[in-house]
Amino acid sequence: MRGRYVETVVTKKRASSRDFINAYDREESSGHLAIGTAKDAGNPHWRHSLVHVLVATLSSFLFGYHLGVVNETLETISFDLGFSGNTMAEGLVVSTCLGGAFVGSIFSGWIADGVGRRRAFQLCALPMIIGASMSATTKDLWGMLLGRFFVGTGMGIGPPVAALYVTEVSPAYVRGTYGSLTQISTCLGLLGSFVIGIPAKETMGWWRICFWVSAIPAAMLALFMEFCAESPHWLLKRGRSTEAEAQFEKLLGGSHVKSAIIELSKSDWGDEVDKVKLSEFLYGRYFKVVFIGSALFALQQLSGINAVFYFSSAVFKSAGVPSDSANICVGVSNLLGSIIAMVMMDKLGRKVLLTGSFFGMAVSMGLQATAATSFVSSFAALYLSVGGMLLFVLMFSLGAGPVPSLLLSEILPSQIRAKALAVCMAVHWVINFFVGLLFLRLLEQIGPLVLYTVFGSFCLVAVFFVKKNVFETKGKSLQEIEIALMPPE
Repeated sequence: MRGRYVETVVTKKRASSRDFINAYDREESSGHLAIGTAKDAGNPHWRHSLVHVLVATLSSFLFGYHLGVVNETLETISFDLGFSGNTMAEGLVVSTCLGGAFVGSIFSGWIADGVGRRRAFQLCALPMIIGASMSATTKDLWGMLLGRFFVGTGMGIGPPVAALYVTEVSPAYVRGTYGSLTQISTCLGLLGSFVIGIPAKETMGWWRICFWVSAIPAAMLALFMEFCAESPHWLLKRGRSTEAEAQFEKLLGGSHVKSAIIELSKSDWGDEVDKVKLSEFLYGRYFKVVFIGSALFALQQLSGINAVFYFSSAVFKSAGVPSDSANICVGVSNLLGSIIAMVMMDKLGRKVLLTGSFFGMAVSMGLQATAATSFVSSFAALYLSVGGMLLFVLMFSLGAGPVPSLLLSEILPSQIRAKALAVCMAVHWVINFFVGLLFLRLLEQIGPLVLYTVFGSFCLVAVFFVKKNVFETKGKSLQEIEIALMPPE
């Protein structure tokens, strides 16, 4: 009989929160509901939703893998395909993937709202399989770029959908921890690409194997997502209340369905979700949260983090450090920081981790800039450069890496969550594209001292921005956050 209440909610979308709850209480007191026992007290068990979150993080694994797959293999790819020594062509191999990600991210919100979160995951896996196959079999630069573009479209769809899905299926008390799992999965993908790429310089054609391998987790994502729960939030928006109730029971346990429905009733979700226009993100009541999200992603990329992931081999090589072992250290630092962030996310909160992370990144960039000056010996410069880079990655993974996408999926109102997150991610990919395209060229022309100083300055700007603008969401339900940030007009 719970479905009867959900139907009542669906037909009263524009009623106030108080009306929803009062309506529920009246139905419960009249005997229409056979739930509401003492079992409703306390939090739902985290094990119910964990397996669904773990499958969703396969998209994050693929995201990390494709970010790092060209790091160790770029030199042999350029030699085999005939563009060795052409830094612009090498930059295109990296940035074309990011251009595809921009295209994918633009449409990700409409895809997620149109076909649901599960089908969106499956759609993001398809171009990753096709693109990886094209890159693995190509004989020239253009084939590589086309394959990377296809992969990029899948990468663009995956992260925003993962952030949406994890946020919407996770209990509030572990939402930060589960959100950190996506970052850990990204780290594992990066680390996996570094490890698999080690034989690339000694084994002819090994880079093709590296691309073929990525098709396996993509196929697993498409297959396993068929057995996962759909987001109840999306189902309720579509008026599929009975299915939403069943998914709540699968994700939270039967005794928590009632409280979950009451909590959802506090949001102004309904038919308006399809009437929100893109222009409304640029002004009016939605501007502030969209601006905060876009600015966080912009500052994340302007910190220079992905330049480290894409080109750490070249940087370590210039410092005289073997690139394979150095890249493994980068991956381990990233993973270690992400595990710490997972443990601390629901204890310290998002804002504290973000502030400390960006400040630590600024200090790390200062160390790398110092290493590029003439005031230190070559021996000291080596340790400052390598140590600064590893510390930078560690500090990034503590907050600036996992928090923005989690925070955005929490603070964006339910009416615009998918589409607004897509817009914010598009900003992320535009800046990521230009960083990937221009980093090596800028490193050659203006030198590491100026470049690292610019990156460090953006990290400091991010510290002040977070302190002034970011709202703490630790332990709050999505509906409580929405009411606090977007009070009814």
